Amino acid sequence: MNHIDPICPFDSSQYTGVPDTSHSEKSLNIPEIIKELDGLFNKGLETQAGEFLEEKRTEAESLGDWRGELSLLSELMGFHRRDMNKEKGLWAVNKGLEIIKQHNMGRTVSGATIILNAATTLKCFGEAESSIPLFIHVSRVFSDNLTPDDYRFAGLYNNMALSYADIGRYSEAERYYKMAMAVLRRLGGNQNELADTLCNMAELYNRMDIEDERINQCLELAWEYLNSPELKFDGYHAFTLTKCIPTFDYFGYFLWVKELRERVNKIYERT
Repeated sequence: MNHIDPICPFDSSQYTGVPDTSHSEKSLNIPEIIKELDGLFNKGLETQAGEFLEEKRTEAESLGDWRGELSLLSELMGFHRRDMNKEKGLWAVNKGLEIIKQHNMGRTVSGATIILNAATTLKCFGEAESSIPLFIHVSRVFSDNLTPDDYRFAGLYNNMALSYADIGRYSEAERYYKMAMAVLRRLGGNQNELADTLCNMAELYNRMDIEDERINQCLELAWEYLNSPELKFDGYHAFTLTKCIPTFDYFGYFLWVKELRERVNKIYERT
C-alpha cells in the first residue's frame, strides 16, 4: 500500500475551483456494489466485505472511474472504523481527500459529505484535533447549500461535538450536541439518534464534573426515547442500543442494561 502524507493542517483553499463534471468512459455500478456489500455484512462476512470493497476500489482506479473510487473510499473509511484498522482507515481518508481536491469537489455537498466521513474517521483513530478544520469546512458547505433543518446537520454537529470533547474543548462540544438535538427534534421521529446524543452528552458532563446533575437527566431522557411507543424495534434500533448500553453500564444503570441487552438479542434472533 502506497503511503500518502496527511493533508494537515486542512487548508480549505485547496478545495476551491469549478467542480469536475467529467465521467469516465467505463464506470462501476456503485448501487449494485453497495447492495452486494450489504449482503456480505448481513451474513456476518466482515473479512470478505473488506476484501470485496478493496477489490472494487482497485478496479475503479484502474478504469479511471474517480467517482466510483471516491464512493468506495468513503465506504472503506466506515469499514475501517468498524475493524479499527488505523493504517488502512487513514490511508482511505488521505486518498479520498486527494481525489476530492484533484477534481474540485470540496465545495459540493457530495464532496463535503465524504469530507465529513473523513473527519469522523480521523476522530475515531485519535486524530480529533486534525478533524476539526474538516468539520468546519463541511459546516460552511452545508450552510451554503442545505436548509437549516436538513438531517445531515445533525450528524455533522454530533461528530463535531465528539471531536471537541476529545480535545478538552467542552463548551464547544456541548454547544454542538445541543445544535444536533435541536435539528433532530424539529425533524421529529428521531428517537434513536436523540437517545444516542443524550448518552454522549452524559459522558461529556461526566468529563466536566462527575457530580453534574445533568448526567442523570440526560440518561433518564435517553431511556424515555429508547422506550418511545413510536419506536420500531428493528436492526437500526439494535445498533443504537449497542452504542448506548456501555454508557448506561458505566453509570450504574444495570437493570436498564439487562433489559436493553435482552432486547438486542431478541431483535437479532428475528433477523
